[in-house]
Amino acid sequence: MSTTAAQRHRTGVLLMVGATLCWSSAGILVRNMDMKDGWEITFWRSMFMMIFLGVVLFAKRWRGTPALNLHVGPATIISGALWASMYVCFLVALGRTTVANTLVICNIAPLFAALAGRLFLHEAVATRTWVAMGVSFVGIAVMFAGSLGGGAWLGNLIAVLVPIAFATNVVLLRRLHATTDTTVTLLISGVISMLVTLPMALPLEATYKDLTLLAIMGAIQLALGCLLMMAATPRLSAAEVGLLSMLETLFGTLSVWLFVGEKPAAATLIGGLVVMGALAVNELLALRRQSLTPTEAQALRSTTGH
Repeated sequence: MSTTAAQRHRTGVLLMVGATLCWSSAGILVRNMDMKDGWEITFWRSMFMMIFLGVVLFAKRWRGTPALNLHVGPATIISGALWASMYVCFLVALGRTTVANTLVICNIAPLFAALAGRLFLHEAVATRTWVAMGVSFVGIAVMFAGSLGGGAWLGNLIAVLVPIAFATNVVLLRRLHATTDTTVTLLISGVISMLVTLPMALPLEATYKDLTLLAIMGAIQLALGCLLMMAATPRLSAAEVGLLSMLETLFGTLSVWLFVGEKPAAATLIGGLVVMGALAVNELLALRRQSLTPTEAQALRSTTGH
């Protein structure tokens, strides 16, 4: 690898690590809010995300950066709606189960995309991915079993909707042979999530403290994290993006454990380690063999915060 290529790769790694640090702050921010309503949290976070992205786009235009293509077609709207559903499910799940459970379950999204690609696009799935799916589902089952007594199973179930929506998004875009601008998709998803959540969020009860934390969530946790990921992906392979995105689970779980005292249950630790180990091995093998299907590659490259 040449010096220039090595520097480009190193920059990509640093950008992706920065993205995961942003994404992983969701749990600790939510746990420090007075408000616990996932619908209202989603509403405010979406609004602040849109404000932040609007400022970024205005700054780019003022500096003479080529204008963003704001063409919005059916694929962009569908993709935005599916991302909006992921925002809602992620934050509602956080209110009903632990941060660790939510993050681990959401991280299996690329595996769901690979399975959906096999079912609906008839793409071959590598043996390593089938094995990773089987092992991951065992780990998820352990986490569900450990949650039955405390009622967190409902939050776990809601969290499963995140990878399902993610896989649906990837497969639909592949089926339609469509590409979407991530920034435009984020803006559309923000509009949709605000419209959907507002009726359930009323009356709005966020305190000034909550609004400060929500502004950080919208601007830093979600929008900046996604912008950093967008800058990282041209510099990294899809498998590398997938591997580095798993740091979100590590950082997110450790932060609420250390600073909020939300210690994962034994079942979560065991099941989570099984799932993350399966994902890591699968993507390390993919990186070594460069054997990703188009759906798997798109899923890993479109991995973002929730």
